[in-house]
Amino acid sequence: MIKAILLDDEPNALKSLAWELDNFKDEIEVIEKFTSASKALEFLKTNNIDCLFLDIQMPEMDGFQFLNHFNERDFAVVFTTAYSEYGIDAIKNEALDYLTKPVDYDDLKICVDKIKKYIKNKLTLDVLEEKLLNQSDKKIKISVDGKLLFLDADEILYCESDGNYTKIFLEGNNRLFVTKKLKEVHELLPKVCFFRVHNSYVVNLRKIREYLKTDAYVVLLDNTKIPVSRNKKSKFLDQI
Repeated sequence: MIKAILLDDEPNALKSLAWELDNFKDEIEVIEKFTSASKALEFLKTNNIDCLFLDIQMPEMDGFQFLNHFNERDFAVVFTTAYSEYGIDAIKNEALDYLTKPVDYDDLKICVDKIKKYIKNKLTLDVLEEKLLNQSDKKIKISVDGKLLFLDADEILYCESDGNYTKIFLEGNNRLFVTKKLKEVHELLPKVCFFRVHNSYVVNLRKIREYLKTDAYVVLLDNTKIPVSRNKKSKFLDQI
């Protein structure tokens, strides 16, 4: 269920929009209606919503000034106004939609579908972001000389194949010698920040200072130069 609030300084306009939205009560719930912009701001400090239906011309502050109070927004904005000339400004303020008063049923139906799609995409991105963060923050378990070491991803600069073994280069000029092939070590590392740029090398993407296209190699923060093989180049550029 979509949670929405309405902000319009005209009580009749609020009533009319709420009445139109009632046609979609199975999909959207109007949890609050405001004629005061300052009261709406206070409400949003402590309440989460999915969508704000926002009038543009208001005496206390206009709709664009209202949005300037938010450095970041995690809700969709639908402008409602009787004046069509605000369309460009609405786009500049990253509005999801723009409805002219009186609001038409068909336009509102399209708008509700846009809000549903926005929420679905937002949830997908939130889940992906959480997954990537969890993956990158997870401790890496490496067995060395009969000991089990727990490393942070940021400790590792790169890994280099040495036949059936792997050398892991750490910050501070430290290194580990692991009795595993590079492929096996790579499987232990979070894919979000480690990439196999060459058959012999896996690099921490966070530790790359520059990439030289002509010579096809990366320079790490410690000035180590690592070659990027031709068949890895395209995927590597997509990854970074």
